[in-house]
Formats: sequence, C-alpha cells, structure tokens
Amino acid sequence: MAASQTAPLSIDWRDSSVWGQARINTMWCLIGCSIGDLGTILFFQLTGIPWPVWAIMTLAIINGLLTSIALETFILSRQMELRDAFRTAIGMSLISMIAMEAAMNITDVLLTGGAKLTWWVVPIMLFVGWIVPLPYNYWRLKALGKGCCH
Repeated sequence: MAASQTAPLSIDWRDSSVWGQARINTMWCLIGCSIGDLGTILFFQLTGIPWPVWAIMTLAIINGLLTSIALETFILSRQMELRDAFRTAIGMSLISMIAMEAAMNITDVLLTGGAKLTWWVVPIMLFVGWIVPLPYNYWRLKALGKGCCH
C-alpha cells in the first residue's frame, strides 16, 4: 500500500458498552429535538394556521435542532463554562440531529397524511427518530470517540 493510502477503518459493531452509551446519547438528542419538533407541529395543529405541510415540517426541524442545542448547552454547562458549552453543543453532530428530525417528520407524514400528532403516531415517531441515528452515533463513539450528545 502506498504511503498516501490508508487502510479502511474497521469497527467492532458488537461492543455492548458503546451501544449502551450510544443509546443514552441518542435519547438525550431525541428529548431535545422532540421538544421543538412536536411543539411546532402541535402549535399548527391547535391553531389551524393554514401553512403547507412542507413549511410546518421545515419549521419543526429547525425548532427541533434549536431546542436540542439548547438542552445540550444546558447539560454541558454543568461541566464547563456556558460559552464553551454552547460551542460544544453547536459542534455536536448535526448529521445525527437532522437524520432524527427527518425520520420523525417523514414518519408523521406517511402515517397521518400531514403534520398531525395523534395518540398513536407520537410513540412511533419517537421510536423511528431514536433508531435511525443510533448506528451513526455508535460509529461516532467507536471510531472517533465523540458522542452526539452528552
């Protein structure tokens, strides 16, 4: 192999302690994301403001990302200065959060036909939002030693 080439990164996907931490990290991300996401959908559902579904879901994703960053900043502020906590939260894995948000909203639209919260769709949305980024969060912990949330 030439000096400029590197061997592919091999990851052991059977590390139960890393899976445990990835599940916890993903749960914290889910809590933060779902506050803004579900809150936005519920707002439009209760007020009846006639926005298109794509606009509601886009706003829900943005609000989900913002509330997740806010929650992570709060959690991290116990370990570091607020300014550093915010920078760390902003630098967390947006890939994980965007995947989570997209999975939740796509699930909602596919199951309800729009931006609607019902007693039966919310648990499914939360499960899908948690499971979709979980392998990526495991990989980040295992390969990079970085979690999406702390």
